[in-house]
Amino acid sequence: MNTEAPRTLNKPLIGITADTEAAGGYSKFPWYALRHNYASAVAKAGGLPLILPHEADLAGELLASVDGLVVTGGNFDVDPALYGDEGAHETVSLKEDRTQFEIAVTRAALERDMPVLGICGGQQLLAVVLGGTLIQHIPDEVEDALAHEQPNPRDEPGHKVAIEPGTQLHAIVGAPEMNVNSAHHQAVKAVSGSMVVNAVAPDGVIEGIEAPRQRFCIGVQWHPEFEIDAGDIRIFAAFVDAARA
Repeated sequence: MNTEAPRTLNKPLIGITADTEAAGGYSKFPWYALRHNYASAVAKAGGLPLILPHEADLAGELLASVDGLVVTGGNFDVDPALYGDEGAHETVSLKEDRTQFEIAVTRAALERDMPVLGICGGQQLLAVVLGGTLIQHIPDEVEDALAHEQPNPRDEPGHKVAIEPGTQLHAIVGAPEMNVNSAHHQAVKAVSGSMVVNAVAPDGVIEGIEAPRQRFCIGVQWHPEFEIDAGDIRIFAAFVDAARA
């Protein structure tokens, strides 16, 4: 007899993209990885977290089972060729299978008008999927740049960001600025016409983007799953609420 409780409609199922690692360390074979706090932030906001494998051919079928998508960050970069750059900076590191899957699943989610939250590298991928471009290495392109790869622990704030008035992000966090952590050497350079910038660092680096035509499509360059600022909790709550609708 099946005694498991049925899935309740007020707890949306949230797909979370995983990182991938080569053989070594945890396993002698390639393996998936995900920090606990990605899943716990979704659960705390009222969602049911589900880790998605990198099966690009199954992107549509995977999305048919979930109500929202979180595209996570990782220690790698989007291929510059995908946004029109001819060469790659010496610091660029690729995970092609992961990127191919995340592009496929993000496009499929946007086509369904499914809520999407892009975090750090996930924001950069979201920008590229929607026609934007990236800065390949901030220290080489931004004069007097902040330390966007902050030297202090990542569960502490690295700098502030200004939240743009009139944006969905501003309505969600209810504040003109936030304290955020910073763990990236790349950033969004320019957004397409379907997106707007919703957060900016003191040095001018784009820290947040959104697509107003979508029900919920927000990218942030920081890691709200660390809950450094009260606005971080509100971001996950708004995302899960949108997935519940």
